[in-house]
Amino acid sequence: MPLYEHVLIARQDLSNTQAEGLIEHFSTVLADNGGKVVDNEYWGVRTLAYKINKNRKGHYAFLRSDAPSAAVQEMERLARLHDDVMRVLTVRVDEHKDGPSIQMQKRDERERGDRGDRGERRDRDGDRGERRERRDRDDRN
Repeated sequence: MPLYEHVLIARQDLSNTQAEGLIEHFSTVLADNGGKVVDNEYWGVRTLAYKINKNRKGHYAFLRSDAPSAAVQEMERLARLHDDVMRVLTVRVDEHKDGPSIQMQKRDERERGDRGDRGERRDRDGDRGERRERRDRDDRN
């Protein structure tokens, strides 16, 4: 069966449990139509790039599925009819990546305070503090 990735955006005034309930609802829709959800992630409330139905934020959910196209079409149809879902994006992929999605990896890096490949921090002049050390030394003399 083909592999898909889905991103759902739900209204911001839902609670976290209601948003996670939507994930379960659409997972059962896929399962009832012969597919299965390999993995799901709740990304939390995020700011939208532009207003959608007068909402500035939305609950984001990510699903990885292994389902026939008929099951995916039915899930998308029901998601578009659902009052709490603002947007749905489905992409067919060749393979599912192991581990968390990019969004969850970014969250983990923020929580750890990891700077990644950016290196050490520089000040506005572009130096690494050498000038500041020289200024401090000159001020003391």
